[in-house]
Amino acid sequence: MLTDSHGRRHNYLRISLTERCNLRCHYCMPAEGVELTPNSGLLSQEEIIRIASTFVAGGVDKIRLTGGEPSIRSDIEEICEQLRSLPGLQNLAMTSNGIILSRKLFRLQAAGLNQLNISLDTLVPAKFELLTRRKGHNKVLQSIDTALGLGFSPVKVNTVVMRGLNDDEILDFVEITRDRDINVRFIEFMPFDGNVWNPKKLVSYVEMMDTIKNKFPSIYRLKDHPTDTAKNFRVEGYLGTVSFITSMTQHFCSGCNRLRLMADGNLKVCLFGPSEVSLRDAVRSGMQESELQQVISDAVKRKKAAHAGMFELARTQNRPMIHIGG
Repeated sequence: MLTDSHGRRHNYLRISLTERCNLRCHYCMPAEGVELTPNSGLLSQEEIIRIASTFVAGGVDKIRLTGGEPSIRSDIEEICEQLRSLPGLQNLAMTSNGIILSRKLFRLQAAGLNQLNISLDTLVPAKFELLTRRKGHNKVLQSIDTALGLGFSPVKVNTVVMRGLNDDEILDFVEITRDRDINVRFIEFMPFDGNVWNPKKLVSYVEMMDTIKNKFPSIYRLKDHPTDTAKNFRVEGYLGTVSFITSMTQHFCSGCNRLRLMADGNLKVCLFGPSEVSLRDAVRSGMQESELQQVISDAVKRKKAAHAGMFELARTQNRPMIHIGG
């Protein structure tokens, strides 16, 4: 069911729990905001578990909860508990902006959350407000500390690098991996509807590595898994690690094992692909399990070998990231 026509087996499902967020990051949400799906059009807790169970039965062993901001959903702990009870699921992860995460993280871990990414694009509080259009820098740092204290290993920190905004902080981010179990993940700036993408804002992986090697010549490559989205490194003697998500300049489509279920129930087989299929409508129509499996299988089979090139992506209509799920 989850193997596409190019032989890629998909065992990783990302589930967006909400389109709402308590930040307004430039690369994720247009300045004028977005039109949110009415609550009646969003997946209920029961529907999320029903659809997730179909994927897990088909071979998915890792689920990541995204948004919007997943931690603002009031039933997040119950969703985690039910997902973790699915036979065959090995890892339950979440990507969060960290604003309210610290006060929920103990309960989330108890409910089965065992992997965590926290988004942080700057180490400068004033710049944080510029990038996110909100306050809360100290709360994100607190969430990182809380996660480390609870034993999440590593705590992954997602950093979207944008020229003229935070590219001057690359070395500072590398330095926070010196004595803490943090994996800083530098992400190339990607185009989505409304985020005013411009190639001049893109800081490539090669450019970032050149900057880092000048200051940290002892940085060395780690062994990557064939399905990793990241190129992974460690500075010699440092506890943490540094990774690069090179979606724009060096795509990793050949090893892609990821599918996305959006908050409105649409399945997206490629982050940059415009095609979607509604699993919400399939479930609400009373579709039997075998029929739902066939809908999913057909969508996966249509997945292309690779996404379009960088400049073609910028011209392709796609949803804002807040709709797709981080």
